[in-house]
Amino acid sequence: MDSQSVKNFKSLLLAMALVGLWMTSPSTLAGVDIDVDIAPPAAVMEAPPAAPRPGYVWAPGYYRWEDGRHVWVQGRWMAERPGYRWEPDRWEPRGPRYHYVPGHWVR
Repeated sequence: MDSQSVKNFKSLLLAMALVGLWMTSPSTLAGVDIDVDIAPPAAVMEAPPAAPRPGYVWAPGYYRWEDGRHVWVQGRWMAERPGYRWEPDRWEPRGPRYHYVPGHWVR
């Protein structure tokens, strides 16, 4: 490959990455706040589908906001991060509204 072909290929990869970021759901992007007037329903009580395995932690299910309503997202096993604990997704009341706090790792 000549140097111009390499530059074109790198430009194509960058463009594809930017399109992928642009198409990502806004709720998954860092720094995006979601506040709604409708309280989420009571959490669905779900047990992990299998016994815990070493190296994994259970992330409980939560409600996400989609098309003007709360939609349940099932819990899942995630690879643990040594020295961290998983803080689950949640909705916090803020005055008359509800604010979505995404799940995240805490040291």
